Amino acid sequence: MSTVEFDSVTVAYGDRVAVPPFSDVVAGGEWVGLIGPNGAGKSSLLRAVAGLTESGGAVRVDGRSLDEMSARERARHVAYVAQNPLTPTDMPAFDYVLLGRWPHVGRFGAESADDRRVVDDVFDRLRLVEFRDRRLGELSGGERQRIVLARALAQEASVLLLDEPTSALDIGHQQQALELVTELRCHQQLTVVAAMHDLTLAGIYSDRLVMLDHGVVVANGQAVDVLTAERLGEVYHVCVTVDVDPDDGAVVVVPRRGFPVAEA
Repeated sequence: MSTVEFDSVTVAYGDRVAVPPFSDVVAGGEWVGLIGPNGAGKSSLLRAVAGLTESGGAVRVDGRSLDEMSARERARHVAYVAQNPLTPTDMPAFDYVLLGRWPHVGRFGAESADDRRVVDDVFDRLRLVEFRDRRLGELSGGERQRIVLARALAQEASVLLLDEPTSALDIGHQQQALELVTELRCHQQLTVVAAMHDLTLAGIYSDRLVMLDHGVVVANGQAVDVLTAERLGEVYHVCVTVDVDPDDGAVVVVPRRGFPVAEA
């Protein structure tokens, strides 16, 4: 299991600071959920770990700075699922997921039978076998998102970064995808950092929540301690109630406002 250390990580876009110095340590095998309103800095932090945006400070996996690694070596440690990934419409789903094996293939080599076995196993686990030979452009947004998740899982990295992994999925496939990640955490000893908008799902599946607002940590801890109605009102500017379930933790409920109903 790999630990991920954020050491005063900063992200800026021109003169705008998206993430002021951020420090945290994600323990090996831990699932940390990054939550917060739009523009809070969740995606910027994930992109910094994935090496997709310039950042200050340092991100270390198992004590080693990711900046010291080549792109191929970095990909053997960290897999990233983007919120809005670009997918080649003419590529068959199997070939796209097989691209996740590139960190394990020699520079001038070809995919092995073992690489194909890994991909077949991911298709089976995600119940995507029926999409194996279909082109990505023929799939719905939710189906493509599941294929993107499959590619990341085929990468077999020890750290999995998820940026809104269920945003295009219906409730059944949301549960299926998150349960699969939970299962893989146990069997493959994954460390997971996920940015999620659905606060209830974030609270249920994450071991720990980090709430950001304009890049600043405003709460860090268990779901029942982070997801309070008062704090959500301050950060999200919304009126909610929070029900605490003894098994699943905090369930955030947005009540309907009481507008008068016109008489017939």
